[in-house]
Amino acid sequence: MSVPTLKQYETVKYSRIYSLGAARGDLTVTNDDIAGPIDSSDEWIRQRTGIITRKRASENLSLMDMAVAASNEAIEKSGIKPSDIGAVIFSTITHPFQTPSAATMLADKIGANPAPAYDISAACAGYCYGIAQADALIRSGVAKYVLVVGGEKLSDFIDPTDRTISFLLGDGAGAAIVGPSDTPGISPSVWGSDGSHWDSVGMTASLLDFRDGEQSWPTLRQEGLTVFKWAVWEMVKVARQALEVAGIKAEDLSALVTHQANIRIIDELAKQLDLPEHVVIARDIVNTGNTSAASIPLAMHALLASGEVKSGGLALQIGFGAGLAFGAQVVVLP
Repeated sequence: MSVPTLKQYETVKYSRIYSLGAARGDLTVTNDDIAGPIDSSDEWIRQRTGIITRKRASENLSLMDMAVAASNEAIEKSGIKPSDIGAVIFSTITHPFQTPSAATMLADKIGANPAPAYDISAACAGYCYGIAQADALIRSGVAKYVLVVGGEKLSDFIDPTDRTISFLLGDGAGAAIVGPSDTPGISPSVWGSDGSHWDSVGMTASLLDFRDGEQSWPTLRQEGLTVFKWAVWEMVKVARQALEVAGIKAEDLSALVTHQANIRIIDELAKQLDLPEHVVIARDIVNTGNTSAASIPLAMHALLASGEVKSGGLALQIGFGAGLAFGAQVVVLP
């Protein structure tokens, strides 16, 4: 008896981002509001980070609320129905439950059941990871349309007295609908990690330490100098590799949209890439803060909404952070 040949899904050659959605925290927090507990000032925070204000969510606004709002905007702009979504990918490190995933709840709330749904825990690189996976799912024929969300309520995990990271952080969610395309809309992804610096960004304690009474509630912390050096010197290599595999040069870009970590990191990356003046550099961190997995879609959404960039241009997006994880790709602006 011969073994039958298994069928495979019909593949698709290209994918692209159809649309973006965004939701930010409902509170505007100034530097003066947070400077006291860290014995700092508005001037010091601006000089060190570029941040003037950051958006944070009130007690009544949850991570899921922001994710739903961003997703609904992206779905509406894309022209597809929620039931058309073939997969939901949610990148977050602040979902308050270890399990079940935030993605399954999100899929239900937006009407995407019974789409497969799962979370990614890649922190600030998570949105780029999600776009890479959406691209693969679509081109392999597994899903026709994929919802990718990067969302965080980082304020739930902040120690107001921490001088390493607390003053950087904001809350928000960004969403993208990714689908098939007649022309290339997402380049090959360059992604990876350096686990030798696994604890350079992370939590003050594990949940087991908290359970056993050995530590208080875990909050976010980082080794700022280690992260800064890694982001500046290593991520420019990743950015150049992303341009190379996309088959383009820096002057072909319309925008550079990095993870909104720190204005000094953003500006140094742009400088090392020797970007021409016409390339718009996303600096959403100035008024939103560092929103981890949400920062790239929020920043790109803001550039498009303001008219600083136009649909159809090319943007290099690069995420990097805890892990230390990184991911980058060139995309056609939706």
